[in-house]
Amino acid sequence: MGYDRTVRVRADFARTVAAARQALAAQGFGVITEIDMAATLKAKLGRDMENYLILGACNPQLAERALDTDRGVGLLLPCNVVIRTEGSQTVVQALDPATMVTLTGLDAMVPVADEAAHRLDDALARLAEELNG
Repeated sequence: MGYDRTVRVRADFARTVAAARQALAAQGFGVITEIDMAATLKAKLGRDMENYLILGACNPQLAERALDTDRGVGLLLPCNVVIRTEGSQTVVQALDPATMVTLTGLDAMVPVADEAAHRLDDALARLAEELNG
């Protein structure tokens, strides 16, 4: 089973990050955490790597519904979105919300995961349309 939803765009990293933030916001996701893996690995290990940013995106209403179903699902929140450079493209990946259902085994999580997937898919489609034309 795949665990991601992915789009590839023909835009530079900085433009993709800005557009991804806007596309996520349009679907009710705020970015509550941000991890610059390239900067972290450089600072801590002296290792260079491609641009690699992890955005912790949260839709509060969906998070509340998921937590009301299973308090332990907080281990999977927020929805992680990775933006990274791969060759001449920028890749945007979101964790597939279906993993919440798979890992918890709770049927009650299905509607939450389905709505989150729909919103993330819309955000990724909007991003791809905007940046790929």
